[in-house]
Amino acid sequence: MAGAETELEYDNVYQLLSPSCSRRRRPMSASTAPPRPLFEKIKTPAQMMALGEKRLIGYIKTIGLFRMKAKNVIALSRLLIEKHGGEVPHSHEELTELPGVGRKTANVVMNVAFGEATIAVDTHIFRVVQTAPASRPARTRSRSN
Repeated sequence: MAGAETELEYDNVYQLLSPSCSRRRRPMSASTAPPRPLFEKIKTPAQMMALGEKRLIGYIKTIGLFRMKAKNVIALSRLLIEKHGGEVPHSHEELTELPGVGRKTANVVMNVAFGEATIAVDTHIFRVVQTAPASRPARTRSRSN
């Protein structure tokens, strides 16, 4: 895969995109990571659809909000098949239209998988940075004649 390095473990772009079950950060505890058998079995949206929401829950039930995440992954997989021919779209706009995919996930995919110049930061950091004086345009003083 082209782009930046990441601590996320994945075999293909679909696994990188999948917002709940493909994200395994090495330093995190096992309770936040889905088991390796899921990644060995599921490589495509079609395989995820065949697995189904109930069986997906069996793999990710140790992750917080697992029911909602499973629902989003199944819906995301369905839309990838129906609207994108089973492929992960290459545009930020199309990515963020997928269930469970926000700006941060889209930026990670765009950067890591597609080599686009994006920065993935969480919403809190983004908002804090926007309030910093350096992020505001400089004001010019009007000169009095």
